[in-house]
Amino acid sequence: MDVAHLTNEHLEDSRDLLAARLIAGEQAAAAELVDAYYEQIYLFMRRLGHSRQVSEDLTQETFFRVWCHIGQLRDGKALNSWLYRIAGNVSKIYWRQHKGREAGSIGRIDPPDTSEAQPDKIGRYEQLGRLKIAVEKLPWKLRQTIVLHYMQHLSISKAAEASGVREGTFKSRLNRALRILRKQVSE
Repeated sequence: MDVAHLTNEHLEDSRDLLAARLIAGEQAAAAELVDAYYEQIYLFMRRLGHSRQVSEDLTQETFFRVWCHIGQLRDGKALNSWLYRIAGNVSKIYWRQHKGREAGSIGRIDPPDTSEAQPDKIGRYEQLGRLKIAVEKLPWKLRQTIVLHYMQHLSISKAAEASGVREGTFKSRLNRALRILRKQVSE
C-alpha cells in the first residue's frame, strides 16, 4: 500500500469518527468540525459572491444549522457533501431575502501579484478578471455548480450530492454554465 492510500483511509476513518461523535451530540466534535471546515465554507460563501461580513455570518449560520440538524446525517462519508448542501441552502435563502442587492465581487478574493508581471501574465490576469465577473453574473444554481466543482474542487458526484441533484442534472448545469462563461469571456 502506498502512503497516499493510507492517508486517504485515515482521513475517511477520522471523518466517519467525527460524524459519529457529532451525531452523539459531543460538543468537542462540533468544535473540531468548525476547525476543520470553517475556511472551506467561508471561501465557498465568498465564491458565491457574498461580501466578507455576510460570508462570515452565513458560515456561522451554516454551522449552527449543521448542529441543529446533525441527526439527519446518516453516513459519515457524506459529511463533506452534506455540509456543502447546508451551506448552499443558507446562501440561497440569503439571496432570496436580499433579492435587490448586488452580489459581492469574487474578483477580490485572490488578487494576483502583478508586481513582476510580464505582458503575457497581465493578459492572463485580465482574462481571469473577465471570467470572475462572468461567474458573478451567472444565475445562482449555475454559479453554485461552477464554485463547487472548479473552485471548491469537489468531484462531479460529490458536487452533485452537495447541490442535492442527480449527477446528470449537475453535469447539465455545469455544461450550461461553461457555455455561458465561454461566450461571455470571449466577447
